Amino acid sequence: MAKNICTLMSVGVLLSITVSVCHAGDWPRFRGPNGSGIAADDAKTLAEWSPTKNLKWKTELPGSGVSCPIVVGERVFVTSYSGYGLSRSEPGDPQNLKRHLLCFDRKNGKQLWEKTVPAVLPEDLYTGMGVPVHGYASHTPVSDGKNVYVFFGKSGALAFDLQGNQLWQTGVGTNSDPKRWGSASSPIVVDDTLVVTAGPEGRAVVGLDKKTGKELWKAESSGLGDVWGTPIVTPGEDDRTDIVIGAPYEIWGINAATGKLCWFCEAIPSDSFSSSVVFAEGSIFGITGRSGGSIAVKAGGSGDVSAANVVWSGRDRNRYCTPVVYEGRLYYMSSGIVTCLNATTGEEIFKSRLGGGEVAEESSFGFGGGRGRGADYSSPVLADGKIYYVAANGLTYVMKASDTYEPLAVNRVTEDDETFNATPAISNGDLFLRSDKYLYCVGE
Repeated sequence: MAKNICTLMSVGVLLSITVSVCHAGDWPRFRGPNGSGIAADDAKTLAEWSPTKNLKWKTELPGSGVSCPIVVGERVFVTSYSGYGLSRSEPGDPQNLKRHLLCFDRKNGKQLWEKTVPAVLPEDLYTGMGVPVHGYASHTPVSDGKNVYVFFGKSGALAFDLQGNQLWQTGVGTNSDPKRWGSASSPIVVDDTLVVTAGPEGRAVVGLDKKTGKELWKAESSGLGDVWGTPIVTPGEDDRTDIVIGAPYEIWGINAATGKLCWFCEAIPSDSFSSSVVFAEGSIFGITGRSGGSIAVKAGGSGDVSAANVVWSGRDRNRYCTPVVYEGRLYYMSSGIVTCLNATTGEEIFKSRLGGGEVAEESSFGFGGGRGRGADYSSPVLADGKIYYVAANGLTYVMKASDTYEPLAVNRVTEDDETFNATPAISNGDLFLRSDKYLYCVGE
C-alpha cells in the first residue's frame, strides 16, 4: 500500500495548461528547460578556463546562498541572504535575516537592480546538520520571460517584473520539516500557475495565480515534509499536463490544472527525497536515498501505476545530485564518482572517479566541500555534447557525453576559498556559476 498518498488532497479551479516558454537559449528555472539540465540552444561552449583565461566577468554578491542563477534574455537573476547565519560560531540575530533578489547584465556582470525582502519570523535556526550547509537562499528563481518569481520559504513566494517592481507576495506556510534541515525546493511556472513546493512550510504543493499570487489549488501530504526536490512537467492522459515530483517511497503525478493526484508509483525506499526527477524519452528518472535507489517510470497513467509503468529499478547510490539524460544515457555524480547508465535498461555503462582513476568503495556523502569540507550538492548540466559538474571546492569537471569516460578538463574560476553548492546555468555558449561569495560568467 502507498505510504503517503492516502493523505494527498487538493482543492482548486480548472485552468487551461501549457508550459510557459521563454526566449531561445534562456535558462529560466532550476536546471534549465523543464529541469533537464540541458541547454536549449546549440551554441558552442568552452572546455577550459581559469581565473585569467576565458573568465568574462565576476561580481560580488551581498550574501551567501546555494540557489542557482537563471538567464532570461540579457538578464541574469540570482538570490542570496545576509544579516544572519553566515557563521556557525557567530550566527547573529535572526531578526536581521534578509533575502536578496539580484538582476545582472549578462554581458558584463553589472548589477541592474536589487530587491531586499525581510524574513518572516520565526525562521529555522542556523544550527544542526541541514541549515548551516545551505542557509536561507536555496530556492532557484523561475521566470516566464515577463516576470521573475522567487520562493523564500516561510517568507513566502514573491513576483517581480523584469525591472524589479514587486507585484505580489503570498505566504504558503510557516512550519518546519521534521529534520529541521530547512527548505530548498524551487518554484516552477506552468502556463498561468506558479507551482510552489512548500513541503517543510505547509506540507503541500501549492498552485498560485502568477498574476495575482492568489491560491488556485493545494495538494497536501505529510510526506512532503521530507521533500527537497523541484517538480518537473510531463504529458499525461487526454492532453492532461502533470506536475511530477519525487516523494518518500513514491513518485507522484499531480494534475497541473486542478492540483489533484493523477497517479503514483512506488519507487525508491527512502524516507526523504533530496534530488529532483527528470523527464526524457517518455520516462521519468529518479536517483536518491542514503542507502541508494534508482528508478525509471513511464510518464502518465492513472491511479497506482507501480506494476504497469516501472521500466526498471536499481540500487544506484546518490544523495543530492539530479541526473542528466542524453542520447539514451543517464549520468549522475556521487562521492567524486561519475556513473553512466543505459537509460532504457538501467544497466551500468561505465563508472569512473572524476578526473580519472579507479573507483574505490563509495561513501554515502560527497567529497568536495569548500576546499575539501563537507558534501557536494550541485548537479551536472550539458551543452555542446559536454557535461559540466561543479564540486563544492570549486573544481569544475568537463567531460564528453559519451559511452566511455572521456575527461576534457578540470577548471577553476578562482583560487580563493569559496564554496560552490549551486548548479551552473548555460545560455548561448556562456556558463554561469555562483559561489557563496561571487557570481561568475565563463565564455569566449
